[in-house]
Amino acid sequence: MSASEKIKAIAEQTIGKVKKEAGRAVGNESATAEGSAKESKGDLRGAKEKVKDAFKN
Repeated sequence: MSASEKIKAIAEQTIGKVKKEAGRAVGNESATAEGSAKESKGDLRGAKEKVKDAFKN
């Protein structure tokens, strides 16, 4: 996994978790959904990079 893509994936996951939990704390369903989506996007980015790495080896 390239370092920049790994950092992007971790950042998206972290931002998504924070936004999701903040949305839950204040009862904002929209922010919770956006946070979940961002977290999932980060998970998918990380998985994509792992698959790319698997085929390189």
